[in-house]
Amino acid sequence: MTYIKAILVTHDQSIGFTGHVKEDANLSTMTLPAWVSELEDKPAPMPLLLVQSFVNTLDRDNETDRLASDDDARAWLIEAGLLEAPAAARTSTDGLNLARQVRESIRALIGQGQAEAAELGLAELGPAELGPLNTLLALAQPPLDVTPDGQVRLCSGPADRLADALVILLLIIRDAQADGSWERLKLCSNPDCRWAFYDRSHSRRGQWCDMATCGNKIKNRNLRARRAHAQDPGK
Repeated sequence: MTYIKAILVTHDQSIGFTGHVKEDANLSTMTLPAWVSELEDKPAPMPLLLVQSFVNTLDRDNETDRLASDDDARAWLIEAGLLEAPAAARTSTDGLNLARQVRESIRALIGQGQAEAAELGLAELGPAELGPLNTLLALAQPPLDVTPDGQVRLCSGPADRLADALVILLLIIRDAQADGSWERLKLCSNPDCRWAFYDRSHSRRGQWCDMATCGNKIKNRNLRARRAHAQDPGK
């Protein structure tokens, strides 16, 4: 697996950003896999990082998508160790479209997994969110293995089919829900962003991928709305 050096911001949310572009600040260096966005500053622990990075292949803030084309999608799936190159080459356009739909379904799952979901008024998942996951589950053969000592475990290494590769992400989510780490994986509360970030704060009340950009943007937007309402309550 290929690794890159990524500059990560420490957990001081007062550090300034421009979108997801890092500025010189209180930085530390950490090694992340190449399939993780170079802009990732709040990474989840492995293997949940794989789920987070899959969702963040779409960066709404910078209008980039690492799954945008079929070739891009195949390259990322290979780089992330989810698919062997021959299996990726065999993967159809329909299959890759399903992968993009599954990405948004997992984004919705993250939103529902947040402890603040009820406070944020998030509705229960419906057919639009669950449909791609149910389609995936109907196609997949979970890559499980039973060891001689009776342990059931995930098979190691890339899958041979796209559906089997994507279902690995759901199994990772299942384990994260069991160990409590799932609630720390959140979506930025800026509706224009929805970047997945891992909340390591003691209170577990983080709301923003970055306070200096998305947090301030929404707070200023709410302030303007309150002022406008105070000036003209009839609106």
